[in-house]
Amino acid sequence: MSKTRLIAGAMSGTSADGVDVAVARIEGIGINLSACVLHHHHRPYPPELAASIVKLREDGHTTLAQMADLARQISLIYAAAVNEALVGAHLSSSDLSAIAAHGQTLFHLPPQTIQWIDPALLAAETGCAVISDFRRADCAVGGQGAPLVPFADFVLFRHAQRNRLLLNIGGIANLTFLPADAAMEDVIALDTGPGNCISDWLCRRFRPNGPAYDDGGALALRGRPLEHVVKRVLDGPFFKRPAPRSTDGPHMIEAFRDGFDGALGDHKLENLLATACAITAGAIASSIQPLPKAPDELIVSGGGTKNQAMLNRIKEALPSARLLLSDELGISSASKEALAFALLGAATLDGTPGNVISATGARRPVVLGAITPKP
Repeated sequence: MSKTRLIAGAMSGTSADGVDVAVARIEGIGINLSACVLHHHHRPYPPELAASIVKLREDGHTTLAQMADLARQISLIYAAAVNEALVGAHLSSSDLSAIAAHGQTLFHLPPQTIQWIDPALLAAETGCAVISDFRRADCAVGGQGAPLVPFADFVLFRHAQRNRLLLNIGGIANLTFLPADAAMEDVIALDTGPGNCISDWLCRRFRPNGPAYDDGGALALRGRPLEHVVKRVLDGPFFKRPAPRSTDGPHMIEAFRDGFDGALGDHKLENLLATACAITAGAIASSIQPLPKAPDELIVSGGGTKNQAMLNRIKEALPSARLLLSDELGISSASKEALAFALLGAATLDGTPGNVISATGARRPVVLGAITPKP
């Protein structure tokens, strides 16, 4: 049996820069799916909201009233982003089967995890059913609740002859290894460690009035990594842990800070940023080393693709693999994670498990997500 439906995947990453929406046409059922992005749209968070999310994630201090207000603000941005994406795609909410909304990660230390959103408010503001809360069903059966993108990686990128490694560099970096002619049980996936989170944190700390990221990796390209710090961080317990494993930005920032004997301010920002890039690349390389086969292709997506210093380091660490951006295979880097949640939403509607147990460590496959009906 074949199905065709339109689903809007909506995703806000740990970098807390805003919401990406991918309006996708999804055909098929179960794991035999194909997808086409009809329109991608990004709506930034207002600076005050982004700052509130970052502050809460870093220090963990809040009140019940602030948490309730944060859910409302995040949900209204999600709704605006979806409605704008529908306009851009020349569609209405009645054309959608559902919105698959990840929500904003506020905390992730399995089995505890918080992806914050009010699905009823999002449904009311868009006039569409909402699928949300994708992580907790996996956590309930002993999984990490992450990474979840491997389901979509398997659907979109498995290849009969090529060993493919999918690398997404957001706030956290995660990889999915798809051996040639892979079945779902052959998939290997894990969080490798930091993506952009340390670099972004350094920019926020040392340039409070400037951009909260290293644009293009320009500063890191001018710096020299502090190799003793890189080694100390990568010798930490998280990076020695085998898959399945997952992490969150604040834990990686803490590991970075613990790598220094003195004050961070004793070092030039460009050297700190170069060190952050070296840690990200080193963690990726050490995560790939135990794989049963060498990848033929390394397919990269996420915000880290815009950081040339980071990409250079990854190329140096993995010289034998052909490096491609996901854009070169027809899936734009900017929309890939939102599309992944659209595919997970389709799986939820079909009653198909969306967790890859080899990636999350769950005891069994489970259907992910909770459905809030169309109002």
